[in-house]
Amino acid sequence: MSTHLLNAALAAAARGWHVFPLRPGTKRPALHGEAACPRTGACEAGHRKWEQRATTDSERIRATWAAGAFNVGIATGPSGLLVVDLDMPKDNSNGDAPDGAATFGALCERTGHAVPDTYRTQTASGGWHLYFTAPSGARLANTAGTIAPLVDTRAWGGYVVAAGSITPAGPYETVSGPVAVSLPSWLLSILKPAPKPVQTPSMPVTAQSRRYADRALGNEVRSVSGAQLGQREARLFRAARAMGRFIAWGDLPRHEVEQALQEAGEAVGLPPSQCRATLRSALNWSIAHNQRRRDAA
Repeated sequence: MSTHLLNAALAAAARGWHVFPLRPGTKRPALHGEAACPRTGACEAGHRKWEQRATTDSERIRATWAAGAFNVGIATGPSGLLVVDLDMPKDNSNGDAPDGAATFGALCERTGHAVPDTYRTQTASGGWHLYFTAPSGARLANTAGTIAPLVDTRAWGGYVVAAGSITPAGPYETVSGPVAVSLPSWLLSILKPAPKPVQTPSMPVTAQSRRYADRALGNEVRSVSGAQLGQREARLFRAARAMGRFIAWGDLPRHEVEQALQEAGEAVGLPPSQCRATLRSALNWSIAHNQRRRDAA
């Protein structure tokens, strides 16, 4: 038994986070899969996956870690967590490519928010995990690149490697923040599925409103197309914020706006994945905040 790893598991459980064992020295669950399930013990009534078997019970944790030097996994969904994973570029990527921390910091700057001060760990690869308390009543799922390039999230259906775990690439370590703070509302607005546009019978889509929306889209496409180096992503972000209201009002379909702005962003040299992430976050926010026309009673 590794006392260090047992203590890491107990420390996470003491925070109310549900833990389960990972294979020694790895990030892979140590629990059996469904095909090898003996249908005994915890699985007597049917196979239970790692998310279902994760626990805060100190006696179960001590019994598990007495059997081996397991790394520690935290099941984010049952723990009420949303963890933002700021990843490092892959080995075969451009050496000048920004990492997840840089793209997340840029997003915070564009939206007028500071990088949240919360419980943070450094991963074995040199990336970061930012821990947030998920809002009650919102069952958030994992995402990949939705917030920004190299920025993923772990919630229901996902897990993270806890501080104290050790891999051949290095340890996972707590670096700052004594507690996991609540997920900021601006981040929640990006991660929640975009609300469906509300079109009331009293506000029909007229030919005039469609023409106005088309002109606005054309203007925003031209604005993005004329962006200089250093302005491109900010222009794309502002354009999406401006066009989201027309989607919310039912004047334009979302796919049409996304396609036009995606093409404009790629044409000025932005990577496709960066365009998609920027458009999703900006449009989601704008749609959520423009459900009623300004001239509506």
